[in-house]
Amino acid sequence: MATFQMRDSGYVQARVRRRGYPVQSKTFPNKTLAQEWARRVEAEIDRGTYVSASAAEHTTVGDLIKDFKSDFAPLHYRVREDEREAWRFQLDRLNDCFGDYSIAAVDQKLVASFRDSRLKGSTDRRKVGESTVRKELYMLSKLLGYAENEKGITLPRGNPVEKIRKPKESEGRDRRLSEDEWTQFEAECRKSRNPWLVPAVTLAVETAMRQGELLGLTWKSVDMKRKLIYLTKKSEIKNEKPRAVPLSPTALRVLEGLPKSISGKVIPCARMTLYGVFAAACDRAKIVDFTFHDLRHEAMSRLAERGDFNVLELAAVSGHKTLQMLERYTHLQAERLAAKLAKKARKI
Repeated sequence: MATFQMRDSGYVQARVRRRGYPVQSKTFPNKTLAQEWARRVEAEIDRGTYVSASAAEHTTVGDLIKDFKSDFAPLHYRVREDEREAWRFQLDRLNDCFGDYSIAAVDQKLVASFRDSRLKGSTDRRKVGESTVRKELYMLSKLLGYAENEKGITLPRGNPVEKIRKPKESEGRDRRLSEDEWTQFEAECRKSRNPWLVPAVTLAVETAMRQGELLGLTWKSVDMKRKLIYLTKKSEIKNEKPRAVPLSPTALRVLEGLPKSISGKVIPCARMTLYGVFAAACDRAKIVDFTFHDLRHEAMSRLAERGDFNVLELAAVSGHKTLQMLERYTHLQAERLAAKLAKKARKI
C-alpha cells in the first residue's frame, strides 16, 4: 500500500508498505512523480524483482572512496611510507570527477564522458595515455564492485564500467640505451654524490627487480651463501607472489661492498631521492626518455639475448604473472639461436 505526505518544503514523500518487505520511501517535487514511483515499486514487488536503490542514492562516490582507502586498500595493496602508491592517485582522480555524485547516478554516459575527457584533456587537466585511463577505469570498476560485494549496496544499473569501451592496453616500453649512452650514463652515475645510485642501478640490471622491490629489500631477505634474494613480504613484492631472485657474480660483489644500514634495508634511500639523482644523471649524460623501470627491461633483454634461458626461467627471475607478458623478449632469444644455427652450419 502506498501513502503520500506533503512535507513542509513543498515536496511529496511517497511510502510503500508491503508485508515481508522493509518500508520504501522517496521524496519528489510533486505528487504525480511520487505516484509513478510508488506504482513502479509495487509492481516490481509483485513480480519479485524489486531491489532497493536507497543505499546507492544516499551514498556518494566520495564516501565510498573514503571507506575503500581506510578499510579495503590497506589489506589488498602495498602501502608506502610516502603514500605515493598508484592506487591512491587513481582514487584521487576518480574522486575529483565522481566524488559528489551518488553511486546511483554513475551510469555509462557519465563514465564514457570521464574516459573521453581524460584521453583528450580538458582546460584544467592535461590529457593522459590510454594505459593510464584503462587503469583508472579498472579502479572505478573495482570500487563499485567493493560497494556491491563488501558493503551490500545494490547498483541500480549494474556496473557501468563493464558496459563501455575501454582504451587499448599499451604494448609496453622498449627503451634501451645504446652502448655509448650506457657508458656515459654509468660514468655520470659514478659522479653522483648519492652513494646509493650506482648499487641501485647495478642491482636493477643484474636482478631485474622493480624499484619498489629494491627499495623495500632488507638484509634478512638476502642469502649470500645460496646466492639468492627471497622476496616474501608484501612491502617487497608488487604482485604479492613470493619468489626467489638469483644473484649473479656482479650482484654478489655489489652486495658484499655495501655498508649495513641500521634500518636493515639494503638500499636505504627514499623513492623520490632515488628518482631525483637518477634523473640528474640522465640529464648530465644527455639521455632522454629513460626511466628507472627501463632498467628492468634492460635486465630481461640481456637475459633473453643470452639464449640459454627459456621463457619459464625468465618468468622465474622477473616475477611476471603471465607468460604473455614475456612475449616481447622471445624474438631476442630467436636471434641468438639463429646465430648459433649459422655457426654450426659453417662448421659442417
